[in-house]
Amino acid sequence: MIYKLIVILAVLAAAGAQMLLKKGAAIEYPNMVRQYLNPWVIGGYAIMFLALAANIFAMSCGVLVKEVSTMESLSYLFVPCLSWVIFEEKLTTKKVMAIVMIIGGIIIFFL
Repeated sequence: MIYKLIVILAVLAAAGAQMLLKKGAAIEYPNMVRQYLNPWVIGGYAIMFLALAANIFAMSCGVLVKEVSTMESLSYLFVPCLSWVIFEEKLTTKKVMAIVMIIGGIIIFFL
């Protein structure tokens, strides 16, 4: 059970990393190298790498690949919610309904 929690936290970390990548992409830099090698982007990719390492660790401790893949679907919940909070992006009724269906599918998968 603890290893599945690690996977869920890794998904949340990856969603946070996407927020850093968006923040870094929104800033204009004088050249292409600086655009891709700024603290926001480097931090985002570093967190993505840590999330990947956490997933590999969880799978090496017995979490099945099909379970990790299913739990990765939680990013469809985390990313819109974080973008709504951080970037004030709209969360439409269609998006909320889709998120509810995804969570329902995850619950059904683990029953």
